[in-house]
Amino acid sequence: MTDTLLPDVLRHLEALVSFDTRNPPRDIGTGGIFDYLRAQLPGFKVTVTDHGAGAVSMLAVRGSPKRVFNVHLDTVPSSPNWSADPHALRVAGGKAIGLGACDIKGAAAGLVAAAQRSTGDAAFLFSSDEEANDARCIAAFLASDHGFAEAIVAEPTRCEAVLAHRGISSVLMHFQGQAGHASGANAFDLSAVHQAMRWGTKALDHAQAQSHARFGGLTGLRFNIGRIEGGIKANMIAPSAELRFGFRPLPSMDLDAMHAHFRGLADPAALAHYEETFRGPSLPAGDMARAEDKRLAARDLADALGLPIGNAVDFWTEASLFSQAGLTALVYGPGDIAQAHTADEWVELDQLAAAAATYTRLLEQPA
Repeated sequence: MTDTLLPDVLRHLEALVSFDTRNPPRDIGTGGIFDYLRAQLPGFKVTVTDHGAGAVSMLAVRGSPKRVFNVHLDTVPSSPNWSADPHALRVAGGKAIGLGACDIKGAAAGLVAAAQRSTGDAAFLFSSDEEANDARCIAAFLASDHGFAEAIVAEPTRCEAVLAHRGISSVLMHFQGQAGHASGANAFDLSAVHQAMRWGTKALDHAQAQSHARFGGLTGLRFNIGRIEGGIKANMIAPSAELRFGFRPLPSMDLDAMHAHFRGLADPAALAHYEETFRGPSLPAGDMARAEDKRLAARDLADALGLPIGNAVDFWTEASLFSQAGLTALVYGPGDIAQAHTADEWVELDQLAAAAATYTRLLEQPA
């Protein structure tokens, strides 16, 4: 089965990679890649919805499944470091190379091939806004009367079921100061850049102090100050500064309490603005007790489906959104996250074949 499926998977992957779904610029409509998928899924009831700003979803349902497979079709932008056309699939050295081949059009190709080889109940939710920190598709789906109890999100996990991963939060901060000559002693306190740097030192110390925290094999808090910008020149006190930072909490960590602490590290007189620009819950979602119950439910699902269980991971997926909404959710897909978002992105052919075979087996089981 594995060998006979691979040519079909590669045929679909070649077509999917050829569609430009880079996000940004979010220039994605309801045709193109969605027309292709619709044509490959005869016998499915298909609903395509435009949520605006390049966010398009396609729900394809056959029969009466209780489990939905989710795949995002958007990719990150390509870089100048690609050695060939990123939208032309290349197969060499046991790898399929192309933009999105690993993250996660390879999984989409495997699901389509599996659907064409099977007759059981099936549901696929394809989306196009995962890579832009503006996830409208999943939110709209979960707000609907969808009727599903389980979700498998097909991010790259090397064909292992991942039951837990970190959440994610991004923040924009503005600091205010008072312009003046840098020779003044008050430059230490009046500079908005100095205030931002003082906040950064405290925030880094706080993040490092969380190294003892643990959940499901994950340890500590991931934290990064990604950008500081402000001031005019070296001999002028900076009147303003902008800082962007992000952190990735463990499941069960209280995001609101964490924001309150990070905000409180700043001098109130200097902090002009604090805004969370994106939030993604952890997997599983909820406080410590609920998160552990959900993790055990996901483990039982993986066992029932015959999926090998892998380690918890540090990267974020939309599986957490399904978990937050009450579905039993796990992550399972071909490829390794280390190959995602890279120039000459690739996925192993063996991974594609194994995932497609598993998807076919699952679609033949009651869902």
